[in-house]
Amino acid sequence: MNPSELTLLVLRLGFLLVLWLFIFGIVYALRSDLFGQRVRKLATPAPAPAAAGAPFATPPPAPVPAGAFAQAPSASASAPTEQFSRPQSAPPVSSGPEKATTQTATRLVITSGPKAGTEFPLGSEPITIGRSSDSSLVIRDDYTSTHHARLMLWHDDWMVQDLDSTNGTFLDGKRLAVPTSVPLNTTVKIGATSFELRR
Repeated sequence: MNPSELTLLVLRLGFLLVLWLFIFGIVYALRSDLFGQRVRKLATPAPAPAAAGAPFATPPPAPVPAGAFAQAPSASASAPTEQFSRPQSAPPVSSGPEKATTQTATRLVITSGPKAGTEFPLGSEPITIGRSSDSSLVIRDDYTSTHHARLMLWHDDWMVQDLDSTNGTFLDGKRLAVPTSVPLNTTVKIGATSFELRR
């Protein structure tokens, strides 16, 4: 075999190797897009201590002295009439946006995108969202992954979870990294579609 034939053989083998690497790359990308990534399990959130002024935090009741509810002494009594003051009511706690729960949220309303104006009733089953035809809510656009996100109930609260999508899932303009509780009338954006959970 002369040098020119050897060079030609090496070039052919190199071309075949590059071609096979290209084919494997395409197959891997198609597999990730069609079947998606493995879904991470939802971790049980640790109960956070209630901070001062936090939503839904109940302040401890004020101590009531013994005999506070006894009959008040008359004006002629030597003891002052204001000896025992009434317990003051706690100031109102400012609450944040109301959560979407099985009691407060009854429908999913698409506010923008190809299906704007469409409504879906909410039940107790998870709602999967993506381009795949087996999704509960099928969204076909270039910015939505095959299995993009899902809505699910967690202790009667509706939560949204991103399923390792390419372009991410946004709640009130913020990209989600972990499953997050959805407030009522708050925008969830997936690809070119936005929706809200409403009464």
